[in-house]
Amino acid sequence: MDNIHIGVLCVVLVLLIGCSAFFSSAETGLMTLNRYRLRHRAREGDKAAIRTSRLLERPDRLIGIILLGNNFVNILASSLATIIALHLLGEAGIVVSTVILTLILLVFGEVAPKTLAALHPERIAFPASAVLAPLLKVFYPLVWLTNMVANSLLRLFRVTIQTSSPHSLSAEELRTVVLEAGVMIPKRHQTMLLGILELEEITVNDIMVPRNEVEGIDLEGDWAEIVAKLTRSPYTRMLVYRDTFDQVVGFLHLRKVLNTMMQKPDFNRADLENLIREPYFIPEGTSLTRQLVNFQQLRRRVGLVVDEYGEVLGLVTLEDILEEIVGEFTTDPASIGKRNLVPRADGGYVVDGRTSIRSLNRALDWQLPTDGPRTLNGLIMEHLETIPEPGTRLSLIGHLTEIVEISGNRVKTVIIWPTEVAELAESAG
Repeated sequence: MDNIHIGVLCVVLVLLIGCSAFFSSAETGLMTLNRYRLRHRAREGDKAAIRTSRLLERPDRLIGIILLGNNFVNILASSLATIIALHLLGEAGIVVSTVILTLILLVFGEVAPKTLAALHPERIAFPASAVLAPLLKVFYPLVWLTNMVANSLLRLFRVTIQTSSPHSLSAEELRTVVLEAGVMIPKRHQTMLLGILELEEITVNDIMVPRNEVEGIDLEGDWAEIVAKLTRSPYTRMLVYRDTFDQVVGFLHLRKVLNTMMQKPDFNRADLENLIREPYFIPEGTSLTRQLVNFQQLRRRVGLVVDEYGEVLGLVTLEDILEEIVGEFTTDPASIGKRNLVPRADGGYVVDGRTSIRSLNRALDWQLPTDGPRTLNGLIMEHLETIPEPGTRLSLIGHLTEIVEISGNRVKTVIIWPTEVAELAESAG
């Protein structure tokens, strides 16, 4: 070393610090890459992405070559710095070189390159993989030996080393990914994706039309009334029963019924019964994901939700499930999700008591609880523990609510205000 010019040693030292920065940034860049974006680019034939994916298949080998190179250049840089310091400052230079080189490596060899790689992982990782791949081949025996010793040590702590596999995401993690996508996914598409993710958490009980609201035809009823219902019904399918809903016969497809009525002037009760399709029953608590598959496999579009005793609780259609994903079907785009909501000038809404809490939360972006009663009427009844009188006011989970109309033993119509308006109204009162 005494025969080498001090200027050459300084140049080599700078190059070694640069190599240290390369290995540090490569490690951070490769480890912080978005694996899903990487796999997408690799499937599209991006050579850099394919090369990087192959390196990441064995992270122990990748880390091995990076740390092998990084430690080698750092130790060599430390030796050169000591030689240069001894030449310039004598024995005092040992302490000086240690302090200065530590600061230089910390800033230029660690913090700065790793920060850059964390901010722009693809810009660092893809070029770095072009250098690390051949290095791994050249020094593979040394890397293999190093990994064998390290892996043996890890096995003592019962840590299994295996080839990395694609990580799966839970529904909650996928929901976070969708929400954080920002402008990359339009708001409406975000809502649809979140709706799909929530299907597993929602059951048929949450979206069914309650039994007392299901419109059907009593086969034992007056024939003229039956015909009137068939010709005036806005639905495509209608429930058919005898005397009560507990004696369900099946469903009628009204298009087929009307076509038959036009072809047969003497259409009678027997003809009607021949067109009835057997009922399809759905156990209560069935998730919407499962039910969507069941509808598809059985080629059905409507079913009756029943409890453990076989009693009919309500009715669910394929459209009800699809509305959980795409929103309510309506010919008026302005009224999507707000069929039962009438806005007021003071910021409140006139709401039908039968409105489901889930649809209310979705339409107004509120956070009313959904783990109890399923309708606004049920939530109010649970809160008051009695049937209220018209004009009764209450604070419903932070929303000022006024009972407008009572029908029988249920709340028919209410006025409910957003949280901000409720606070103002209560403070003014």
